Parts: sequence; structure tokens; C-alpha cells
Amino acid sequence: MSGATTEPMSTAPIMPLYFEDYEVGARFKTYSRTITEADLAMFCALVGYHMPLFIDEHYARETRFGGRIVPGSLTASYSTASTEVLTRWSIIAHLGNREARFLGPVRPGDTITTHVEVIERSDRGEGRGMVTFRDTVVNQDGTTVYTVEKLVMVKKRPA
Repeated sequence: MSGATTEPMSTAPIMPLYFEDYEVGARFKTYSRTITEADLAMFCALVGYHMPLFIDEHYARETRFGGRIVPGSLTASYSTASTEVLTRWSIIAHLGNREARFLGPVRPGDTITTHVEVIERSDRGEGRGMVTFRDTVVNQDGTTVYTVEKLVMVKKRPA
């Protein structure tokens, strides 16, 4: 496979990857992203989250989290955005997610990185195939905070 190894790479390749390039077991590491206070505030304002757990430090300190956390949907969004380098030129459609699990809190100031593994692939006929990726998001301490399996329809390599 072009650009993939069985061990995580330092970063995902910045090159066209097509259906034929994804072998089951291949692993990629995306770029990291630090979630800032501004990210949290803008995301909550954009989607209309007014939950004190996300926006009120005084309130959040009294919860089991001991302080504000970011919405899981923000973690999932940043994770998905970081994986686009794998399918930037070949994606046909993101068909869905399965087995999504939020396993730990993400806080403002945390840095998250997504590790991607190809877990399934199937030929879907002329010009396309489906690849299932398992994304594992870890924070700066290496703690897994989110996992999801993504089903993605991708183009086959042009003839």
C-alpha cells in the first residue's frame, strides 16, 4: 500500500489515496489540534449549546468532571476534520458512523490526535469501494477519549 504501514505514521500522507491504497490493518496518525477557549466558545455559540457544563466554570467545577469540558460533537468534528487528508481527493460520500463512544472528557487546552486504522474494505463495482476506518482519538497524555467506526465510499484509482 502506498504510504501506509502497520505502525502509526508521524502524519497522514498528503497525497492522493484511492480505494486500492487502503489495506486492512493499515494505520495512520493525523495532525494534532489543541482545543482553545475560543474554539469552545465559538462552537457552543454556533450550535446553540447553553449547557453550564460547557460554558460555566463555576458550575462545572461542582460536577464529576471538576471543570468545563467540550461537547463530544466538537471532539468528533475536529477528529473528522483531521482525517480528511486521507480521502481529500477520493471521497465520494461519508456514509455513516457506528460504534461511536465518548470515553473521557476533553477540556479546553487539551491537544487531541486521531489515529486511524483501516478495518474493512469492500469493492462496490465500477469506480468505487467502501472503506471502514476505526478512528481513535487520544489526548496529550495518550488517553483515549473517543472512538468511532466511519464508513466511507471512495473512488478507485483513475485508469
